[in-house]
Amino acid sequence: MRINRYLSDSGYCSRREADRLIAQGRVKINGQIAQLGQTVKAGDRVQADGQELSAGGRKVYLLLNKPRGIVCTADPREKYNVVDYLNYPERVFPVGRLDKDSEGLLLLTSDGEIVNRLLRAAGGHEKEYQVTVDRPVTAEFIRRMAAGVPVLDRMTLPCRVKKTGQREFDIVLVQGMNRQIRRMCEYLGYRVETLRRVRIMNLRLGEMQPGDWREATPAEMAELFRALEKKEAGQ
Repeated sequence: MRINRYLSDSGYCSRREADRLIAQGRVKINGQIAQLGQTVKAGDRVQADGQELSAGGRKVYLLLNKPRGIVCTADPREKYNVVDYLNYPERVFPVGRLDKDSEGLLLLTSDGEIVNRLLRAAGGHEKEYQVTVDRPVTAEFIRRMAAGVPVLDRMTLPCRVKKTGQREFDIVLVQGMNRQIRRMCEYLGYRVETLRRVRIMNLRLGEMQPGDWREATPAEMAELFRALEKKEAGQ
């Protein structure tokens, strides 16, 4: 098994994060600094930042209503990192990002493989948000948001947008550009006041309040994995 997959299977981090740790010389196999692409054999001793790891442990899937001000990182150098905030007894890390000024649904897990599968499905899995802006939402605003606007030197993909109040709308995205909704609104002359993610694929925020969390149910995860398998099969 390649070393980056070993780290993700252990629940220590995602494969992407594993590659970063390996490149920084923070991973060892049998006491020697690991190299990118190196394989782990049966009986090998693997450590990351001095912590001994083993692959194939219990996989944990948690749903958190992330409050505003909490940062979606496991980096302990960030005072308000989400892992310390959650303080779960097993090591977990966030899947994807939700910016510091936003709140809502965040998936955290010890399963590094699901991160890679969701990244491979990027551009296909839906994420739904409830947004409040600083002035009345017009039909023209809804039309242009849905059609796509220039963000970070490219057009956003067409998306579903629905007005829900004088200054509120729902939006369903199938891509994840940095601060995408805020940048889309800014381009059209609006400023986001509140932004809350309420759904990731079939996973829903429901009645959880900011700071609340729960384990995803087996049925929820089975449905999510079925959707990922269909995406990976090109259906």
